[in-house]
Amino acid sequence: MFENDAIITAIITPFTDDDQIDYPALDALIERLLSEGSTGFVVGATTGESPNLSHEEKIALFTHFSAQLHGRGRLIANVGTNSTRQSVALAQEVSRLAGVDAVLAVVPYYNKPSQAGMAAHFTAIADASAKPVMIYNIPGRSVVQLSNVTLAALAQHPNIQAVKQCTTIEDLAWLVQHTPANFAVYTGDDDQFLDALRVGANGVISVASHLYGSQMAAVLAAQQRGQQAEADAQMAWLVPRMHALFTFPSPAPVKMMLARREEVKNKLRLPLLKLNASETAQVLAVLEEDAK
Repeated sequence: MFENDAIITAIITPFTDDDQIDYPALDALIERLLSEGSTGFVVGATTGESPNLSHEEKIALFTHFSAQLHGRGRLIANVGTNSTRQSVALAQEVSRLAGVDAVLAVVPYYNKPSQAGMAAHFTAIADASAKPVMIYNIPGRSVVQLSNVTLAALAQHPNIQAVKQCTTIEDLAWLVQHTPANFAVYTGDDDQFLDALRVGANGVISVASHLYGSQMAAVLAAQQRGQQAEADAQMAWLVPRMHALFTFPSPAPVKMMLARREEVKNKLRLPLLKLNASETAQVLAVLEEDAK
Protein backbone atom coordinates (compact mmCIF):
# COMPACT_ATOMS: atom_id res chain seq x y z
CA MET A 1 0.00 0.00 0.00
CA PHE A 2 3.01 2.33 0.32
CA GLU A 3 4.38 1.98 -3.22
CA ASN A 4 4.12 5.69 -4.11
CA ASP A 5 4.77 7.19 -0.68
CA ALA A 6 8.42 8.24 -0.57
CA ILE A 7 8.07 11.29 1.69
CA ILE A 8 5.86 10.79 4.72
CA THR A 9 5.87 13.58 7.29
CA ALA A 10 5.93 12.71 10.98
CA ILE A 11 3.83 15.76 11.74
CA ILE A 12 3.92 17.96 14.82
CA THR A 13 0.88 18.59 16.98
CA PRO A 14 0.46 22.37 17.23
CA PHE A 15 -0.91 23.83 20.45
CA THR A 16 -2.71 27.07 21.26
CA ASP A 17 -1.72 29.52 23.98
CA ASP A 18 -4.21 27.80 26.30
CA ASP A 19 -2.67 24.36 25.57
CA GLN A 20 -5.35 22.94 23.28
CA ILE A 21 -4.66 21.32 19.91
CA ASP A 22 -4.53 24.13 17.37
CA TYR A 23 -6.65 22.67 14.58
CA PRO A 24 -6.64 25.72 12.27
CA ALA A 25 -2.83 25.77 12.35
CA LEU A 26 -2.75 22.01 11.77
CA ASP A 27 -5.09 22.27 8.79
CA ALA A 28 -2.96 24.97 7.16
CA LEU A 29 0.17 22.91 7.76
CA ILE A 30 -1.38 19.81 6.21
CA GLU A 31 -2.29 21.78 3.08
CA ARG A 32 1.21 23.21 2.69
CA LEU A 33 2.91 19.88 3.22
CA LEU A 34 0.70 18.21 0.63
CA SER A 35 1.59 20.95 -1.86
CA GLU A 36 5.30 20.42 -1.22
CA GLY A 37 5.48 16.68 -1.81
CA SER A 38 4.37 14.85 1.32
CA THR A 39 2.11 11.95 0.35
CA GLY A 40 1.43 10.69 3.84
CA PHE A 41 1.53 11.57 7.51
CA VAL A 42 2.42 9.81 10.73
CA VAL A 43 0.10 11.45 13.27
CA GLY A 44 0.36 11.63 17.05
CA ALA A 45 3.76 9.94 17.28
CA THR A 46 7.10 11.12 18.68
CA THR A 47 7.19 14.38 16.71
CA GLY A 48 3.53 14.83 17.55
CA GLU A 49 4.31 14.59 21.29
CA SER A 50 2.29 11.41 21.76
CA PRO A 51 3.19 10.82 25.44
CA ASN A 52 1.51 14.12 26.25
CA LEU A 53 -1.71 13.57 24.32
CA SER A 54 -4.65 12.13 26.23
CA HIS A 55 -6.63 9.24 24.81
CA GLU A 56 -9.48 11.62 24.00
CA GLU A 57 -7.11 14.03 22.25
CA LYS A 58 -5.64 11.22 20.14
CA ILE A 59 -9.03 10.05 18.92
CA ALA A 60 -10.13 13.63 18.20
CA LEU A 61 -6.82 14.35 16.43
CA PHE A 62 -7.03 11.28 14.19
CA THR A 63 -10.69 11.97 13.38
CA HIS A 64 -10.06 15.60 12.52
CA PHE A 65 -6.93 14.80 10.53
CA SER A 66 -8.80 12.26 8.44
CA ALA A 67 -11.56 14.75 7.63
CA GLN A 68 -9.04 17.43 6.62
CA LEU A 69 -6.91 15.03 4.57
CA HIS A 70 -9.99 13.57 2.86
CA GLY A 71 -8.11 10.76 1.15
CA ARG A 72 -5.44 12.98 -0.41
CA GLY A 73 -2.61 11.22 1.42
CA ARG A 74 -1.81 8.29 3.66
CA LEU A 75 -2.85 8.61 7.32
CA ILE A 76 -0.78 6.48 9.71
CA ALA A 77 -2.02 6.82 13.28
CA ASN A 78 0.27 6.08 16.21
CA VAL A 79 -1.10 3.50 18.65
CA GLY A 80 2.10 2.15 20.17
CA THR A 81 3.08 2.12 23.83
CA ASN A 82 5.24 -0.17 25.95
CA SER A 83 2.10 -2.00 27.09
CA THR A 84 0.87 -4.67 24.73
CA ARG A 85 -2.62 -4.60 26.25
CA GLN A 86 -2.95 -0.83 25.83
CA SER A 87 -1.47 -0.89 22.33
CA VAL A 88 -3.85 -3.65 21.24
CA ALA A 89 -6.87 -1.78 22.61
CA LEU A 90 -5.87 1.45 20.92
CA ALA A 91 -5.10 -0.35 17.65
CA GLN A 92 -8.56 -1.93 17.69
CA GLU A 93 -10.23 1.43 18.27
CA VAL A 94 -8.14 3.62 15.99
CA SER A 95 -7.93 1.20 13.07
CA ARG A 96 -11.72 1.37 12.75
CA LEU A 97 -11.79 5.16 12.42
CA ALA A 98 -12.78 6.36 8.97
CA GLY A 99 -9.81 7.48 6.92
CA VAL A 100 -7.06 5.79 8.93
CA ASP A 101 -4.92 3.80 6.48
CA ALA A 102 -2.46 2.16 8.88
CA VAL A 103 -1.31 2.20 12.49
CA LEU A 104 2.19 2.73 13.84
CA ALA A 105 3.54 0.81 16.84
CA VAL A 106 6.92 1.41 18.44
CA VAL A 107 9.26 -1.19 19.89
CA PRO A 108 8.32 -1.31 23.60
CA TYR A 109 10.50 1.13 25.50
CA TYR A 110 11.78 1.07 29.09
CA ASN A 111 10.73 -2.50 29.96
CA LYS A 112 13.37 -3.99 27.60
CA PRO A 113 11.62 -7.12 26.27
CA SER A 114 13.41 -9.97 24.53
CA GLN A 115 13.21 -10.59 20.78
CA ALA A 116 10.50 -13.18 21.46
CA GLY A 117 8.62 -10.68 23.62
CA MET A 118 8.81 -8.00 20.94
CA ALA A 119 7.64 -10.45 18.29
CA ALA A 120 4.67 -11.44 20.46
CA HIS A 121 3.89 -7.75 21.09
CA PHE A 122 3.70 -6.84 17.40
CA THR A 123 1.86 -10.03 16.50
CA ALA A 124 -0.84 -9.21 19.05
CA ILE A 125 -1.22 -5.69 17.66
CA ALA A 126 -1.35 -6.95 14.07
CA ASP A 127 -3.93 -9.60 14.95
CA ALA A 128 -6.12 -6.95 16.60
CA SER A 129 -5.83 -4.15 14.06
CA ALA A 130 -8.32 -3.71 11.24
CA LYS A 131 -5.63 -1.84 9.26
CA PRO A 132 -2.02 -2.65 8.36
CA VAL A 133 0.67 -2.15 10.98
CA MET A 134 3.93 -0.22 10.58
CA ILE A 135 6.60 -1.18 13.10
CA TYR A 136 8.73 1.64 14.53
CA ASN A 137 12.22 0.37 15.33
CA ILE A 138 14.19 3.10 17.11
CA PRO A 139 16.73 1.73 19.59
CA GLY A 140 17.99 5.23 20.42
CA ARG A 141 14.68 5.88 22.17
CA SER A 142 13.47 2.39 23.12
CA VAL A 143 16.90 1.05 24.27
CA VAL A 144 16.21 -2.39 22.79
CA GLN A 145 16.40 -3.07 19.06
CA LEU A 146 14.21 -5.40 17.06
CA SER A 147 16.74 -7.51 15.15
CA ASN A 148 16.72 -7.80 11.38
CA VAL A 149 15.92 -11.50 11.66
CA THR A 150 12.96 -10.86 13.97
CA LEU A 151 11.71 -8.10 11.70
CA ALA A 152 11.94 -10.33 8.65
CA ALA A 153 9.92 -12.97 10.44
CA LEU A 154 7.28 -10.42 11.48
CA ALA A 155 7.10 -9.19 7.89
CA GLN A 156 5.55 -12.52 6.96
CA HIS A 157 2.46 -11.59 8.99
CA PRO A 158 -0.14 -10.44 6.43
CA ASN A 159 -1.08 -7.40 8.53
CA ILE A 160 2.47 -6.20 9.25
CA GLN A 161 3.30 -4.29 6.09
CA ALA A 162 5.98 -1.71 6.88
CA VAL A 163 8.79 -0.61 9.16
CA LYS A 164 10.15 2.78 10.17
CA GLN A 165 13.77 1.84 10.80
CA CYS A 166 16.14 4.14 12.68
CA THR A 167 19.40 2.22 12.54
CA THR A 168 21.88 1.89 9.67
CA ILE A 169 21.81 1.90 5.90
CA GLU A 170 23.18 -1.64 6.04
CA ASP A 171 20.11 -2.70 8.04
CA LEU A 172 17.81 -1.00 5.55
CA ALA A 173 19.49 -2.80 2.64
CA TRP A 174 19.25 -6.15 4.44
CA LEU A 175 15.57 -5.65 5.18
CA VAL A 176 14.82 -4.70 1.57
CA GLN A 177 16.47 -7.94 0.46
CA HIS A 178 14.93 -10.24 3.08
CA THR A 179 11.32 -9.11 3.38
CA PRO A 180 8.38 -9.63 1.00
CA ALA A 181 8.19 -7.39 -2.05
CA ASN A 182 5.08 -5.68 -0.69
CA PHE A 183 6.69 -4.92 2.69
CA ALA A 184 7.62 -1.23 2.87
CA VAL A 185 10.95 -0.21 4.39
CA TYR A 186 11.42 3.39 5.51
CA THR A 187 14.25 5.18 7.17
CA GLY A 188 13.24 7.36 10.10
CA ASP A 189 16.44 9.40 9.83
CA ASP A 190 16.20 12.34 7.45
CA ASP A 191 19.88 12.36 6.55
CA GLN A 192 19.58 8.78 5.23
CA PHE A 193 16.85 9.69 2.71
CA LEU A 194 18.87 9.47 -0.50
CA ASP A 195 20.99 6.50 0.59
CA ALA A 196 17.82 4.69 1.64
CA LEU A 197 16.30 5.20 -1.80
CA ARG A 198 19.47 3.87 -3.41
CA VAL A 199 19.37 0.60 -1.48
CA GLY A 200 15.75 0.06 -2.47
CA ALA A 201 13.86 1.44 0.53
CA ASN A 202 10.53 3.13 -0.05
CA GLY A 203 11.62 6.47 1.37
CA VAL A 204 11.69 8.46 4.61
CA ILE A 205 9.38 9.28 7.47
CA SER A 206 10.54 12.81 7.95
CA VAL A 207 10.70 15.76 10.32
CA ALA A 208 12.71 17.94 7.93
CA SER A 209 9.87 17.87 5.40
CA HIS A 210 8.06 20.39 7.62
CA LEU A 211 10.56 22.92 6.25
CA TYR A 212 12.21 21.30 3.24
CA GLY A 213 9.53 19.21 1.56
CA SER A 214 10.04 20.80 -1.84
CA GLN A 215 13.80 20.25 -1.73
CA MET A 216 13.32 16.64 -0.63
CA ALA A 217 10.87 16.13 -3.48
CA ALA A 218 13.55 17.49 -5.81
CA VAL A 219 16.02 14.91 -4.46
CA LEU A 220 13.48 12.17 -5.11
CA ALA A 221 12.76 13.39 -8.65
CA ALA A 222 16.46 13.64 -9.53
CA GLN A 223 17.13 10.15 -8.21
CA GLN A 224 14.19 8.74 -10.15
CA ARG A 225 15.50 10.40 -13.33
CA GLY A 226 18.90 8.83 -12.75
CA GLN A 227 20.52 12.23 -12.21
CA GLN A 228 22.59 11.13 -9.24
CA ALA A 229 24.96 14.11 -9.21
CA GLU A 230 21.98 16.48 -8.96
CA ALA A 231 20.44 14.39 -6.20
CA ASP A 232 23.76 14.33 -4.34
CA ALA A 233 24.16 18.10 -4.59
CA GLN A 234 20.65 18.77 -3.27
CA MET A 235 21.12 16.26 -0.47
CA ALA A 236 24.44 17.85 0.50
CA TRP A 237 22.57 21.15 0.94
CA LEU A 238 19.88 19.44 3.03
CA VAL A 239 21.99 17.34 5.41
CA PRO A 240 23.37 20.11 7.65
CA ARG A 241 19.87 21.55 7.92
CA MET A 242 18.48 18.13 8.80
CA HIS A 243 21.12 17.76 11.50
CA ALA A 244 20.33 21.20 12.92
CA LEU A 245 16.71 20.14 13.46
CA PHE A 246 17.94 17.45 15.86
CA THR A 247 20.52 19.51 17.73
CA PHE A 248 18.06 19.62 20.63
CA PRO A 249 15.14 17.33 21.50
CA SER A 250 12.66 17.15 18.63
CA PRO A 251 10.20 18.70 17.91
CA ALA A 252 11.49 21.83 19.69
CA PRO A 253 13.72 23.02 16.81
CA VAL A 254 11.11 22.49 14.09
CA LYS A 255 8.38 24.12 16.18
CA MET A 256 10.68 27.11 16.75
CA MET A 257 11.24 27.42 13.01
CA LEU A 258 7.54 27.10 12.17
CA ALA A 259 6.75 29.71 14.83
CA ARG A 260 9.23 32.11 13.23
CA ARG A 261 7.28 31.61 10.01
CA GLU A 262 4.11 32.35 12.00
CA GLU A 263 2.58 29.00 11.08
CA VAL A 264 2.24 27.66 14.63
CA LYS A 265 2.69 28.81 18.20
CA ASN A 266 6.02 27.88 19.76
CA LYS A 267 4.30 25.68 22.32
CA LEU A 268 5.31 22.25 23.64
CA ARG A 269 4.11 20.19 26.56
CA LEU A 270 6.34 19.27 29.49
CA PRO A 271 8.73 17.60 29.86
CA LEU A 272 9.66 19.13 26.49
CA LEU A 273 10.64 22.79 26.53
CA LYS A 274 10.88 25.34 23.77
CA LEU A 275 14.43 26.34 22.90
CA ASN A 276 16.00 29.04 25.04
CA ALA A 277 17.81 32.02 23.51
CA SER A 278 21.19 30.27 23.32
CA GLU A 279 19.72 27.11 21.80
CA THR A 280 17.68 29.13 19.32
CA ALA A 281 20.78 31.00 18.21
CA GLN A 282 22.64 27.72 17.71
CA VAL A 283 19.92 26.34 15.43
CA LEU A 284 19.49 29.64 13.59
CA ALA A 285 23.21 29.75 12.87
CA VAL A 286 22.42 27.05 10.32
CA LEU A 287 18.76 27.69 9.52
CA GLU A 288 18.15 31.43 9.86
CA GLU A 289 17.88 32.05 6.11
CA ASP A 290 15.15 29.39 5.98
CA ALA A 291 13.05 30.85 8.82
CA LYS A 292 11.06 33.13 6.51
